[in-house]
Amino acid sequence: MDREEIVQWLTVESDPAIRWQVTSDLVPGRLADAERERSNIAHRGWGRQLLAAQDESGLWAGALYSPKWTSTTYTLLLLQRLGLPAGNSQALLGCRQLWTGARFVGGGLTFSKTVPTAEICMTGMLVSLTSYFGYGDDRLDATVQWLLDNQFDDGGWNCESLRTGSRHGSFNTSIVVLESLLTYRSTTGQVPVDDALHRGREFFLSHRLFKSHRTGAIIDPAFTRFPFPPQWHFDVVRGLEFFRLSGAEPDERLSDAVAVVSAARSMDGTWRHYRPYPGRYWMTMEMAGPSKWNTLRCLRVLEWWQ
Repeated sequence: MDREEIVQWLTVESDPAIRWQVTSDLVPGRLADAERERSNIAHRGWGRQLLAAQDESGLWAGALYSPKWTSTTYTLLLLQRLGLPAGNSQALLGCRQLWTGARFVGGGLTFSKTVPTAEICMTGMLVSLTSYFGYGDDRLDATVQWLLDNQFDDGGWNCESLRTGSRHGSFNTSIVVLESLLTYRSTTGQVPVDDALHRGREFFLSHRLFKSHRTGAIIDPAFTRFPFPPQWHFDVVRGLEFFRLSGAEPDERLSDAVAVVSAARSMDGTWRHYRPYPGRYWMTMEMAGPSKWNTLRCLRVLEWWQ
């Protein structure tokens, strides 16, 4: 299929979440159509199913963070990725439950009742959700500052740092925090985060996005797979999406990751579906075969690169 045929395939009989992003990112000049599709996310398809699963208290699966991937945290993260508009009353209620239920430890957040330290990934997720959906919490800026204070000299973050003393950035933790800072900056963020974002980009660029900075070997073969949703995991498409959304210019050090994405393209011009991460899900969005989610995501980052 050529590009026009792929775009048509992506939009025909698709969920509003996909149609909105295709129309917004791949078909310039159709802002009104894109916003109309986005307004349907809460009322049709996957977005409607997820919102219908919320209980009267504002929780999903009766839980804040576990079980994965049906808890309140991960359901809201999926709704964010679908593009549910900010200000949705159910999402705001869920955010309130998260911020009310989390423990503040030294400036950061955790849902654990037994671990005596805050958790960087959980904190990043809550910053991202409350910034995106517009939940007003007067502790947000201080929490963002805590994330900035825990950035390593190498530009990354690591969930293990507060428990084991690790001082090297983790790819999984770093992408979660960087996405949260980007969302915070693009909404109502008052704490300056540009320097942290720049240092975070350099952390990934020094690793050519997914390789050892010492040997050049791929750190984890899982980084070259890209299931949707990515949950808390890093992969090359998620990394390239961050660079695209951050407004960064294409950098040669990303070329190896771009090559991985290009090589994964099927002969018909689409990208395949990857087996999702193990755990409970509210629904199956796609079956084996060509994936509209991955085709949208990969085409979008390749066009940014080109």
